[in-house]
Amino acid sequence: MSFIKRLLLTSFAAIAAASAMATEMPFDSIFSGRTLRADYTMTGGNGNVAISLNRQATMPGWAGRRHHLSQLPLAGDAQLTMTDAATGDTIYRTSFSTLFHEWLSTPEASERARTFDHTVLLPDLPHRYLHRSQLPPERAVDIAILAEGYTAAEMDSFYVHAQRAADEILSYGPYKDRADRFNIIAVASPSAESGVSVPRLGDWKHTAFRSHFSTFYSDRYLTAPSVSLIHDALVNIPYEHIIVLANTDEYGGGGIYNSYTLTAARHPLMRPVVVHEFGHSFGGLADEYFYVGDVMEDSYPFDVEPWNPNITTLTDFASKWERLMPEGTPVPTDPKDAQKYPVGLYEGGGYSSKGVYRPADECRMRNNTYPTFCTVCADALGRLIDFYTEE
Repeated sequence: MSFIKRLLLTSFAAIAAASAMATEMPFDSIFSGRTLRADYTMTGGNGNVAISLNRQATMPGWAGRRHHLSQLPLAGDAQLTMTDAATGDTIYRTSFSTLFHEWLSTPEASERARTFDHTVLLPDLPHRYLHRSQLPPERAVDIAILAEGYTAAEMDSFYVHAQRAADEILSYGPYKDRADRFNIIAVASPSAESGVSVPRLGDWKHTAFRSHFSTFYSDRYLTAPSVSLIHDALVNIPYEHIIVLANTDEYGGGGIYNSYTLTAARHPLMRPVVVHEFGHSFGGLADEYFYVGDVMEDSYPFDVEPWNPNITTLTDFASKWERLMPEGTPVPTDPKDAQKYPVGLYEGGGYSSKGVYRPADECRMRNNTYPTFCTVCADALGRLIDFYTEE
């Protein structure tokens, strides 16, 4: 026949989950006990076959098998394989036949194309709400916290760390004042190995999102280059913003606006760091610190106004915090006068010691010991939360 009799669909669901290993792992250590419904459109004719994923939805409960997860009862006309995104190991397989496959064997299929629908039911990843808003998901700020470098056996620790991160973020203004507008959900995305990669130590781990320290040769900069794997793990989870907790006591983290926050979960400074990095990924806030001779020192050209709300080159200062700054505030504002001028123009920020200004002498976006956001950062975050949640 001129068509594909057996269609093998591998990893299109691409969910990061625990490895099946040589001995099959228990169902509850991999999946949530909920059902992932995947609706497909199958189109074919004249020797061509095309499969597209139309819709996915989660449903309560899982009525399917909880054993022999990686085995097929029958070959069927089509097979679907779910794999561990980190290891490639098979964690669930199912097979089926469809009216589409029958139609492909008819004379009509050699003359024209037709489209058929089909639905496949799959087990879903475990997750739990850490904080819940009274607003619907489309109105609330929906944050997903994922596990990186936690094995299936370490998920209890992950949930503790995720709750700690959620509580810390919501303890800061303006999140605290608008806590009823946030949904925070923890998603158990197991890795094949415990920990994350630390290149300076020659220590490489096989983890769900392939994260590592030493990004751009900065030992503390922790990132996950394979962003698609992060989103694959969030199939059918309502989310807009992402926090990834790394199972390591190495110091570091990273935050990229509207992409993700990544924080070392076991380091003593995890709490202030996750708040700082979420300031980047959620609020678009810039770093307010600087080091003379820093490799990032020329990140902001002095003749362009940065888009970040908490630094300025004075190119278009009227668009920043001018309205919040008292008249007569000296420029640059002397750090010795920080008590007199809580909002000012303090030179140094965005990795540059000269030419870039920050709004306060100290802020959560400047160092790990300062306990609050400065007035300008808090104002920017509050306006952003309102933007997402108010009609």
